[in-house]
Amino acid sequence: MSQLKYAVFGSGSWATAIVKMLCENLNEVGWYMRSAYTKEHLLKEQHNPNYLSAVEFHLEQLKLSNNINEMANYADVLIFVVPSAFIHSELEKLTVDISNKITVSAVKGILPETGLLLGDHLHKNYNVPLENIGVIAGPCHAEEVALERLSYLTISCADTSKAKTIASVLASDYIKTKVSDDVIGTEYAVMLKNIYAVAAGIAHGLGYGDNFQSVLMSNAIREMKRFIKKMHKMKRNINNSAYLGDLLVTGYSTFSRNRMFGNMIGKGYTVKSAQMEMSMVAEGYYASKSAFILNQKNDKKTRTPIIDAVYAVLYEGKDAKKVFKKLTDKLD
Repeated sequence: MSQLKYAVFGSGSWATAIVKMLCENLNEVGWYMRSAYTKEHLLKEQHNPNYLSAVEFHLEQLKLSNNINEMANYADVLIFVVPSAFIHSELEKLTVDISNKITVSAVKGILPETGLLLGDHLHKNYNVPLENIGVIAGPCHAEEVALERLSYLTISCADTSKAKTIASVLASDYIKTKVSDDVIGTEYAVMLKNIYAVAAGIAHGLGYGDNFQSVLMSNAIREMKRFIKKMHKMKRNINNSAYLGDLLVTGYSTFSRNRMFGNMIGKGYTVKSAQMEMSMVAEGYYASKSAFILNQKNDKKTRTPIIDAVYAVLYEGKDAKKVFKKLTDKLD
């Protein structure tokens, strides 16, 4: 298993951070990026021009390509880090059979076209066996990986021996890893925490303080627990770092793009103007719609006041101040 070839698909900050982690342990890392400009810049300047540009790579370690099929053919382990809004169209370019590959989701959302988590999408549409599907969860900000600050990852896979193998190539002096068999739960948690970070940002933008933020996060982890339990019932400790830890860092950190996006909404930006101002995709925007729709489809809906509030502000155009005033009465 240690001789497996790894490739990362995507060129954003999290993809760049994962490539950096892999380069600590592997002689060669495949890296697919859609942009020819990004690839050429990397070859010339040894860093990603758009994200984590302080991270310099040794080019002899990188196998770069703008061809998704070339990279899918090359690697045994495919790590997808394309934003959820774009992953479906990227995967449609695949002509290579990936049913015998190990696929890992570092995508922080649900595919809007199918309403599926990436793992479910790959299983149903690309015949990837469930035991070959993994998830990378935090708490871990790309920016802190770039600075080599101590960070933690949870790698989930139904086949824990595969999870351990992937964990071993991501671990380093500054990255501690653990494994889990809760693939669906961790993948939902990665998606949901971004919605709650948007909520935290909106609250901050509206002028709510730390006291309210702590109540919001306390309610968010309980809401996450209810939502995930409804989607996939199994024994899990929601207080583990893959769930609660990732929620806290995304809700509180100044590095959090979702919190930043929410903060702008709270300050009065329109969704469009906030998106234009940011250079990165705020996954919580797409996730709030996906989570809201999933919950509406349930025979017995889960109580999700925070998700409902974020959806109302982002998609129904409701006034953030009024929506959050009502939300304060629903939290305890």
